[in-house]
Amino acid sequence: MTKIRAHVYISGRVQGVYFRQNTKNQALHQKVTGWVRNLDDGRVEAVFEGEDTPVRAVVDFCSVGPQGASVTAVDTIWEPYQAEFQSFEIL
Repeated sequence: MTKIRAHVYISGRVQGVYFRQNTKNQALHQKVTGWVRNLDDGRVEAVFEGEDTPVRAVVDFCSVGPQGASVTAVDTIWEPYQAEFQSFEIL
């Protein structure tokens, strides 16, 4: 199995709609590690690490988000897997 890392920036109405908590729930369900946080400019930033298919599933979730979100863009930077995280956290 190939392990990958995705660094994503999500734009739109993504703060104040439980985006971070729902992203964490998705990551835990998919056994993906990393973190998610709000940015001062209104976007959400996240890093996901794990097996290829589960990481891509969480990135796909970010393109839709939870109920109440309105995602306008997901900018994804594919980076080398680093095995940096033990769990998934909201920062």
